[in-house]
Amino acid sequence: MAWCRNRNKKRTPDERYRYAADIKPMTTVAVLGGGIGGLAASYYLCKSPQVTKVLVLESSSRLGGWLRSTRRSDGAVFEHGPRGIRPAGAVGRNTLNMVEDLGLGGDILPVPYSHVASQNRYVYMNRRLHRMPSGLSGLLRTVPPFSRPLLLSVAMEMLVKRGVEEDESVHSFVSRRLGKELADIAVDSLCRGVFAGDCRKLSVRSCFPVLYNAEQRGGSVMLGMLLGSGPTPAVPPGPLAQRSVTESWAQWSLSRGVESLPECIAEFLQRSGRAELRREAAVQHISPSASGWTISLEDGVLSADHIISALPAKALASILPPSCHPLIQLLQDISTVTVAVVNLEYEGSILPVSGFGHLLPSSEDQALLGVVYDSVPFPQHDRSTGQTTRLTVMMGGAWFHEVFGPPDTVTEECLLARATEAVHCHLGVSSAPSWSRVTLQRDCIPQYYPGHFRKVESMRRFIRENNLSLSLIGASYDGVSVNDVIFNGRTAVEQLLGTGV
Repeated sequence: MAWCRNRNKKRTPDERYRYAADIKPMTTVAVLGGGIGGLAASYYLCKSPQVTKVLVLESSSRLGGWLRSTRRSDGAVFEHGPRGIRPAGAVGRNTLNMVEDLGLGGDILPVPYSHVASQNRYVYMNRRLHRMPSGLSGLLRTVPPFSRPLLLSVAMEMLVKRGVEEDESVHSFVSRRLGKELADIAVDSLCRGVFAGDCRKLSVRSCFPVLYNAEQRGGSVMLGMLLGSGPTPAVPPGPLAQRSVTESWAQWSLSRGVESLPECIAEFLQRSGRAELRREAAVQHISPSASGWTISLEDGVLSADHIISALPAKALASILPPSCHPLIQLLQDISTVTVAVVNLEYEGSILPVSGFGHLLPSSEDQALLGVVYDSVPFPQHDRSTGQTTRLTVMMGGAWFHEVFGPPDTVTEECLLARATEAVHCHLGVSSAPSWSRVTLQRDCIPQYYPGHFRKVESMRRFIRENNLSLSLIGASYDGVSVNDVIFNGRTAVEQLLGTGV
């Protein structure tokens, strides 16, 4: 495998000399959290000769965070967190470049835009499935559950004045620009599927920066899109990323599940000879020191020149010293939601429709976020003998406490019963699943409320003004997708070391 290629930007000898003289060597960098964000940052750190040692501290017994796959002996694979990863944009190219560098290119399972899973996505409303409009014909005619052609909303959007608020809710933004019906149905469902959140509370600027920036740039979303996306990070595509464009991938997974990615990064770190991976190493407290940080664990004390925190915001807040009180308050203000993920396997082909899956607006059923038809985009993950259908039911999110009560009190039996009932009602499946797995993902998705970007700016300003050797990465700050978290780990390393990696 091609473990470590040097991707530093080319410089003249004089430039390299001046550049090296300006950069403080980092003897030891501690990375708090061994999820995909912490592992990605460690991967980029180990590619730099400026770092002598990378110390990864993970509180649990495993690495990978929310990327978790169950692999059965009969070949079946079930995802308990993220599944398909999008290849689009700079952050998508960056992840594919990493996948290729780790030698995982041969394990890619691509899903092109022409695939039925990309073409067909459904919303369950008024007790029936509706295929979401796609293509020009879908925009030109009235397609239930909508009461008018979507092209009419798009055309009228260009006549709406630019908003004056520096941030607003996703629902407010879409209602203002495209109409309340689109916000109530399509966008409500989308936010539940992506963020497990309430579009009436989520920030458009932080959750959908492309839409916000398009309006700011062009006066309308459509005109802004036509003018281009504005400055984007320079990430040259490697052969695998180029292939994703040539073959028009909409998403991809890996043959042994997405957990293969953090597993392979961990192998790379171990082979590098510069990384130390510590599991079951919960950090109790961190304190600034003359050389950087003192890190207190249950079984001892460590020192580091710099800390990259990939911990959830509230977890970081709980270990900071009192001198960081303003930062602690900002971190504690970032909320999260809990999602119940129920994986189901049924014998035979049981789906009445074919596609990626269906989502539900909150007006239809607050408990049920959506159902993914896993066997459609990734049939390679079905068991090797006998036809089966794999589904994933997602429940709760921003409505978990209201519907199910405190996570500590809800039983797996209750969640499984609710999930199988949904499959019966939505898809007409009368048989019981032959296999199931209930996973309660506590506090798994941060919620970016209006003003989130200001909070993050204030956090990083406090860190700069107090000369703290601390970087903030992970889903709490700059994006919740796998691609965003990986790319933000890279960005933090580049800012720390002053170079491309």
